Amino acid sequence: MMPFRWPCVERTNVSSKEEIFRIIVGHAQEVVPGLDAHAFQPADSLRALGANSVDRADIIMMTLESLGVRIPLIDLAKAENIGELAALIHARA
Repeated sequence: MMPFRWPCVERTNVSSKEEIFRIIVGHAQEVVPGLDAHAFQPADSLRALGANSVDRADIIMMTLESLGVRIPLIDLAKAENIGELAALIHARA
């Protein structure tokens, strides 16, 4: 059995925080039921929108995979909302 390896930083072409925000929103809508009609704002919290801890981890991992970046999840834990999460990912991508 292979040991679990935390993702690490890898440089890619990520164009903007807005693009990252849209990707996060798309994955949130995919993972959390009932968000299809929600008008997402950068100040929205995934937790407040009904995403539990597993959902949030899934959304973040799906976003990182979509962007082709590898960032330790612990580096993203301080984000309080989707806008901050997008900014943190953008800064590290």
